[in-house]
Amino acid sequence: MSTSSPSWDQAVLQPPACDAWKVHMEGAAYHLASCIVLLGYMGGSGIFGSLYIFGLLAPGYFCYALWGWLSACGLDILVWNALLVLTCVLQLAHLAYRLRRDTVPEEFELLYKAMYLPLQVPLEVYREIVKCCEEQVQSLGRDQNYAVEGKTPIDRLSLLLSGRIRVSQDGQFLHYIFPYQFLDSPEWESLRPSEEGTFQVTLTAETDCSYITWPRRRLYLLLRKDRYIARLFSSHLGYDISEKLYSLNEKLFAKFGLRFDIRLPSLYHVLGPASSEGELEEAEELPRSPQPDHGLDGALEPPPQPPPPPPPASRPRSSRAESDLLGEDSTSLVLEDFAELPGSFMDYVSEGEYMK
Repeated sequence: MSTSSPSWDQAVLQPPACDAWKVHMEGAAYHLASCIVLLGYMGGSGIFGSLYIFGLLAPGYFCYALWGWLSACGLDILVWNALLVLTCVLQLAHLAYRLRRDTVPEEFELLYKAMYLPLQVPLEVYREIVKCCEEQVQSLGRDQNYAVEGKTPIDRLSLLLSGRIRVSQDGQFLHYIFPYQFLDSPEWESLRPSEEGTFQVTLTAETDCSYITWPRRRLYLLLRKDRYIARLFSSHLGYDISEKLYSLNEKLFAKFGLRFDIRLPSLYHVLGPASSEGELEEAEELPRSPQPDHGLDGALEPPPQPPPPPPPASRPRSSRAESDLLGEDSTSLVLEDFAELPGSFMDYVSEGEYMK
């Protein structure tokens, strides 16, 4: 090692002083490169922030390379800045690829903002959920059935994106399904993974609808693999089922402020229109009891009491004003309309006795 060359310690502890500052300034390429690099380092985080940073660093280092070639005449300056430009270009290409891969259709983007963004679900997890349904949006025309009572098998789980679905049983309206609600959440929760079954209700589109659907087997495999997604679906399905129950419970109300519990068994059959008609027909077919024949001793007996007045004729059930808006028929589920039916809530002293 040459003794004339300064050591690293001397270069750090006793740096050589500048004998004289240069009179002339560097060229315009050097100053332009410094300004662009300064702006480039002001970018934020995330994929768009990275695009901003490397999008400005690449032309900044390119200007440095031009300065090293034209003004500084330094080969090392030219080579290093050329390598930095190449690195920034490759990083930009990688970011553009990621951005295109992460892009989802508009329907799925709206779904993410409506259901998953409020729960702060990461985009990576949401992409797994979307990938399970193959990123396909199904359509359903007006008056077209999604499921038929007793015929359609339960082999999928679907979520409504747009439109309105009417749910009915035995021809009687139950409730509506609105966008971002599951179409078959009760059926999904009613079966185990190894069981099979069919729909107990009919789902009919009242408008043109669009929905996404997850095949049952693929979704079960995803839920088994990822516990976070399983808890996410569990919370969404539980909330959806509770909303459907509350919408049904709103139809059953009493004038004294007591509401029915829709979990009670056979409530629909008690409230069905066939019950009142059958009761009236049985009342008409009952034979009248014969009147006793009064003989000569009739004068000594007290005069017969006049027969009791006939019971008032049952008034025809009129549909409520809002029944057409709610999609109900004339058999609306108001307590005063079926208070005299056998087996109704009015025959019991309390709700606890009715539940027994």
